[in-house]
Amino acid sequence: MIKSHLYESVSILPGVGKKKVEALSGLGIQTVMDLFYYFPYRYNDFYEQNIYNLQDNDKAVLRGTVTTSPILSRFGGKRSTLRFKMLVQDLTINVVFFNQPYLRDKITLGEDLAIYGKWEQSQLNLVGNKIIDPQETDRLEPIYSTSASMKQWALRKLIRITFDKYGSEIVDLIPLKIRQDLHLLPEDKMLWQIHFPKTFDEVKAARNTAIFEEFFLYLGRLRWLKKEDDQDGIAVQYNILDLKKFIQTLPFELTNSQKRAVNEICYDLKNKYAMNRLLQGDVGSGKTIVAALGIFATFTANLQSALMVPTEVLAAQHYAKLKKIYQGTSLRLELLTSGTSKIKREQILQKLITGEIDLIIGTHALIQDDVLFKNLAFVVIDEQHRFGVNQRRTLRVKGLMPNILSMTATPIPRTLAITIYGSIKISTIKEMPQGRIPIKTLWIKNANDPLINRAVTFELAHHHQVYVVAPLVAESEKIDLKNAQDIYDQYVKHYPDVRVGLLNGKMKPEEKEQILEDFAQQKIRILVSTTVIEVGVDVKNATLMIIYDADRFGLSQLHQLRGRVGRDKYASYCLLVAHPHNEIAQKRLELMVKSNDGFYLAENDLKLRGAGEVFGSKQSGDINFKIGDPLQDQKSLLLARKAVDQVFSNDPELKDAQHANFANFLLQTQNKDETID
Repeated sequence: MIKSHLYESVSILPGVGKKKVEALSGLGIQTVMDLFYYFPYRYNDFYEQNIYNLQDNDKAVLRGTVTTSPILSRFGGKRSTLRFKMLVQDLTINVVFFNQPYLRDKITLGEDLAIYGKWEQSQLNLVGNKIIDPQETDRLEPIYSTSASMKQWALRKLIRITFDKYGSEIVDLIPLKIRQDLHLLPEDKMLWQIHFPKTFDEVKAARNTAIFEEFFLYLGRLRWLKKEDDQDGIAVQYNILDLKKFIQTLPFELTNSQKRAVNEICYDLKNKYAMNRLLQGDVGSGKTIVAALGIFATFTANLQSALMVPTEVLAAQHYAKLKKIYQGTSLRLELLTSGTSKIKREQILQKLITGEIDLIIGTHALIQDDVLFKNLAFVVIDEQHRFGVNQRRTLRVKGLMPNILSMTATPIPRTLAITIYGSIKISTIKEMPQGRIPIKTLWIKNANDPLINRAVTFELAHHHQVYVVAPLVAESEKIDLKNAQDIYDQYVKHYPDVRVGLLNGKMKPEEKEQILEDFAQQKIRILVSTTVIEVGVDVKNATLMIIYDADRFGLSQLHQLRGRVGRDKYASYCLLVAHPHNEIAQKRLELMVKSNDGFYLAENDLKLRGAGEVFGSKQSGDINFKIGDPLQDQKSLLLARKAVDQVFSNDPELKDAQHANFANFLLQTQNKDETID
């Protein structure tokens, strides 16, 4: 393996002590390479502008002569204004700096100055941001995402130091032939032009190379990991007669889409190659029962299954639901989460090894080293985008290459899915179960609209239940949004004759489970919650969903929340309470009112926000491309996929010298558990 400082901690850099290491870590920067690849999200243009070409609120650099002495006014605390006039070309303008009193000594009557700021056309004002050094007026200034403990100037300085010290170790990760064929920049030039460009043409060229490379490395890593997966798996010789008898005991008939998905899954189970299938379907379309039938088929072959979900609330819901589904059969199932007691956990672990458990349902607890199976053959991963590549592989290697079924309620275009997730088969459920009444959605702009209370009162009078969702757990000094605690207090006061419950992610697992159980048993009639109920919660008697500050949620998240109601034959309603000023947020709410179709909403979500946001962010564990957007940059994505296919077709083990840097990158990062797909 090639030795390189690039993969070492940023602590090897001069002047980077413990505090800076922590500050950089907070930005996701741990290694020297992370620092090189921490890209700006925009640039300040420090090229001088013609004042007559500017539009109102443009940010620009204007150069002129100071025509009045600066006047400093203080307003208590650290608030101040610094004002003076400046002749720019043949126009006298007003310049004002807020809260930068130290600049007074840098402004001299008759002196030429270049100032970067915001132009206010109507008043001929330049609201200054900074005074520009004459040598800086021919360059662009990169702007990074920073924090209180890591300022812009400090980060820029550190990146410059990193180039000076370790820039010579930057290597080309894309093989030379691909780079030449696609006219891509060398790695060191690409990185330099992204961090220290002179023109926007340099930025464009560097970004084009960086976007392709990001997709190339991502898809290359998927292909590298897949090498270990491309082998014979367990052929599940299930009993078709037992499976058909079980299906006949279900209290409902499967939709045509469900039948087709079950057939596709069962075909894969009997195949000697390990299944890798994505089951996508709208909220409430019946994905769980499809997975349950795959699990039952595996059980008839005397083999084990595992169901992994992202949260303990969802795990408990699945356990209760599947326990009811399998009632009357001999299938043995257990629940394993971080909240499972030590004694119970040890009992479960022992039974998994001896084969006394046919199905284990759990969270990340399932991938702990001491969780072992006798004959794991089928793995179902719900809300699969919330798990990382290595997390899923860890569960897979606990069996003899078990079959994998991933499930998602966030539909994405087929071509995009195959490209992003690699060679994966896709089953789609588009029909809703019979008897479901479409949810009526209303957008209410005033949180005090009496319609809200009338709707709650009406549903309670008809012995139904209500969800109320808020974006925050408690009151925040920083954000003026509704919070669950205040809303809970209001509803308790307003509806004294019914029990109101409060649920949030900070509660202990046993508390959350008890509240959800009480809601399921109709002991709690109104449940006030954060988005912890977004997925998996299935209470058929709940018919009203109220979402406060609905403009703060994404379209797919709103649709998921709405999907908590309308799960039976009762008419159900969703009230979106918000008064957004943002055009995109308004469009989201309009789309929610217009349609209940998750596929239609997903397509529009892609158009509104781009694939990067739809697939997710680092915080929620989804795809998190730094610079590329799989939707906007599909051409680069497809070119990258073609290039990766070409590399691995010609050199499956990456032994060729031209692939050495690429192979080294994959080896260095293969154990880094990023949630990248």
